[in-house]
Amino acid sequence: MSKQVWKAYDYDRQLSFVSAYGRGVAELLAPQPGERILDLGCGTGDLAYEISDSGAHVTGMDDSAEMMERAKSKYPELTFMTGDGQNFETETPYDAVFSNAALHWMKDAAGVVRSVYGALKPGGRFVAEFGGKGNIDGIYHALKTVFADHYGIDADSRNPWYFPSLGQYATLLESQGFRVHIAHHFDRPTKLPEGKDGVKYWLLHFGDRFFTEFSADEKDEAIARISEAAQATLWHEDAFYGDYRRLRVFAEKV
Repeated sequence: MSKQVWKAYDYDRQLSFVSAYGRGVAELLAPQPGERILDLGCGTGDLAYEISDSGAHVTGMDDSAEMMERAKSKYPELTFMTGDGQNFETETPYDAVFSNAALHWMKDAAGVVRSVYGALKPGGRFVAEFGGKGNIDGIYHALKTVFADHYGIDADSRNPWYFPSLGQYATLLESQGFRVHIAHHFDRPTKLPEGKDGVKYWLLHFGDRFFTEFSADEKDEAIARISEAAQATLWHEDAFYGDYRRLRVFAEKV
């Protein structure tokens, strides 16, 4: 299976809403001056920078070298490192681990939770938001139907995402030793940029693993079919709205 390719410049230009929505999670984190905070799956670093405005010492980690290069060029005063969020260790423990819109890309969720627990001080907090059960069901149903009907491909075999229920994730955290203070599963319909091309650009940024072995023309044709299939449920007035369902958690290492 091909790896998701992150186009860091285009991500900043077309998908800035990802960081914008993450500000609410950063407020829940409530960073304090002098704290050491790890931003896990930090992307191009926008939220890491905003958290650092509190006076906290923020380190950003992402497994995409392209994202890390972009983050370092934008915020050279911060520390960024390439790393796998599913399996990492830190030399010095952190006061908090923060993550926005990244954990659903890490299918080894137990490895993530174990690594985060090991990275925290006793009493340290884990604050995260990511896709929960039912996230982007409309887009995925359209893609799955088109793949089955036109290409004889089972999209489930290429699905790169992990969208747990509230109960599943809270149980996973508790099994590692976390005390879960907040677990909230909620709908957040999200307007996609680029008007009638909203689903197209969403798939171009987030759907690489589905289009392994497709030629450029075949990929364009498939995406056009998926956009058409999604229009009945996701088009509202002047734009596509992704049917985002998010899971937000606040847990403490005990």
